[in-house]
Amino acid sequence: MTESTKTGTRTTPATSTAATSTAPSTTPPVPVPIPVSFPQDRTCPYHPPTGYAPLAEARPLSRITLFDGRPVWLVSGHAVARELLADPRLSTDRGHEDFPSPTERFARVRRRSVALLGVDDPRHNTQRRMLIPSFSVKRIAALRPRIQETVDRLLDAMEAQGPPAELVGAFALPVPSMVICALLGVPYADHDFFEESSRRLLRGPTVEDTVTARDELEAYFHALLDRKRREPGDGLLDELIHQQLAEDALDREELVSLATILLIAGHETTANMISLGTFTLLQHPGRLAELTAGLDAGRSLTPAVVEELLRYLSIADGLLRLVKEDIEIAGSTLRAGDGVVFSTSLINRDDAVYESPDELDWHRGTRHHLAFGFGVHQCLGQNLARLELEIALRSLFERLPGLRLAVPAEKVPFKAGDTIQGMLELPVSW
Repeated sequence: MTESTKTGTRTTPATSTAATSTAPSTTPPVPVPIPVSFPQDRTCPYHPPTGYAPLAEARPLSRITLFDGRPVWLVSGHAVARELLADPRLSTDRGHEDFPSPTERFARVRRRSVALLGVDDPRHNTQRRMLIPSFSVKRIAALRPRIQETVDRLLDAMEAQGPPAELVGAFALPVPSMVICALLGVPYADHDFFEESSRRLLRGPTVEDTVTARDELEAYFHALLDRKRREPGDGLLDELIHQQLAEDALDREELVSLATILLIAGHETTANMISLGTFTLLQHPGRLAELTAGLDAGRSLTPAVVEELLRYLSIADGLLRLVKEDIEIAGSTLRAGDGVVFSTSLINRDDAVYESPDELDWHRGTRHHLAFGFGVHQCLGQNLARLELEIALRSLFERLPGLRLAVPAEKVPFKAGDTIQGMLELPVSW
């Protein structure tokens, strides 16, 4: 295997050099003659779609079309993205009739209440303040032994069964599912139900599947809340029920919405990062050798590796906003009622900020990436995600230093571009 690997029909280099940041460009956008459709499927699971090339060239701002033909703004420049994501004139209120829908599936459930992600201040701030103590650095750090125990138990089972194994089902998905269940107080015995419901909600296969899955998840949490009121536990949901709900700081529908988004986000995103991160490292053997050598020498590069993978993979591509008031930026005017899409896969590869951005290089220092968003809606669970990824990837390659794909790379299936990016399956051996 070489440092250049071909996945699908796209050949991608994996050598790298140390990177330095330069001042971001603020030049007006280059016109894109034919509007680019968004979202598109990736050709290689760890690179942006090849069809986004005109959008990268037009940085920092251009026009795209969504599934229904609606033209909206596409942000692909790092500096402009940070400025706009911190601008209160952009709304995340999905109930507004002009809020952009990237897919028919999203359009069908858009008007349903979505806590945190789909509300503006002051309600967003109220919800977030209720949850911040449970996701603080100190509180998450205290989970390290539990996460390590979970990871070790799953790796024990993989080793006992012996190769080959399907890493998504055996490891990448159970790690965050077990952890978020323990944090929230959701019975892990129900994981088959909520993992399947989450899959249908996020990627169909039909619009009706999405709507039905949302209904089923909400019904599940209504029943769980009733059970927890009778038999309290020690999870975050129990705290919210017996404090915020009891004091009328939250109503029942809002708590169900919070529970749903925390459960889905808590296992789907991290599971995809573990699977796609593992695939990416296996496709960059020189980088992987550096990582494993550091582990052998007691010098863990894993935190830096995690940050670079977050930037490089940008699995949650396409943050959505609605313009509430006219905004002048980067030589363009965003009008009230305009939709705005932030392509994190392009933003995190802005060559005005990252030298050789298409190369995997954890020596560049990438904590200022936007994989978790930016501003008041920056991902609440980022401390937990970082810790899970660090423990999972380090332990995986420590325990199984001979880990390799069990099938050719081009045979490994990965997800479509209209959902969170990741591997559908990851057959491995060791």
